[in-house]
Amino acid sequence: MESTTVKKTTKKDYRMVILDGFKNHVLEHGELPKSVFKFAKDLKMKEEEFYTYFTSFDAIKSTILVDIFDETLADIEKQGVFEEYSAREKFLSFLFTWIEVLKKNRSYLLSMYENKAKSAMALPKESSEFKEKFKGFVSEIILEGKETEEIASRPVISDRYDEALWIQVGFVFRYWLDDRSPRFEKTDAAIEKSVNLAFDLMGKSALDSFLDFAKFMYQSK
Repeated sequence: MESTTVKKTTKKDYRMVILDGFKNHVLEHGELPKSVFKFAKDLKMKEEEFYTYFTSFDAIKSTILVDIFDETLADIEKQGVFEEYSAREKFLSFLFTWIEVLKKNRSYLLSMYENKAKSAMALPKESSEFKEKFKGFVSEIILEGKETEEIASRPVISDRYDEALWIQVGFVFRYWLDDRSPRFEKTDAAIEKSVNLAFDLMGKSALDSFLDFAKFMYQSK
């Protein structure tokens, strides 16, 4: 009986082809591709195939930042101990893991964003989708912190905690881009000190105790 060999065909992942091609172009040329038409042609695909996955180069840049965030969360889940952490420890774990994923893309990120910030704490404009997903993630950490009283509930201010931690993400990103220390030791120190400060400020303080006492005295009249 004759045996037949079935030839396996692997379907090309055009989304990854485009993402990798975009990164390589930026790394090799130090700038964005001149046009979608030329970029698609270099990747040996039709322009309409490009638009099946992305609407613009800004959409690609946005996707790269979101993919880095998603990979960070996946790596955190693999650690198996994240759920046991306090709110402060969870945010520290996120930032340290995020930096490890950023390192895999450092050359691309430097080409795209080094010395191009309007603010020392600003993330690029194409980070809006990343910001939305981050806020969803960090809001759960904040809620857990409030439930354990690690984070204080304050009128009006509490609603801005997620925005404050987003600004901190921007600070860490810019600091890391400029960091030239061995193994990015200064970034690690900046993360630890800035997170401790943030959670100390969000935690219950002597001011909160004073306000609680003042409120009690006023209501007791």
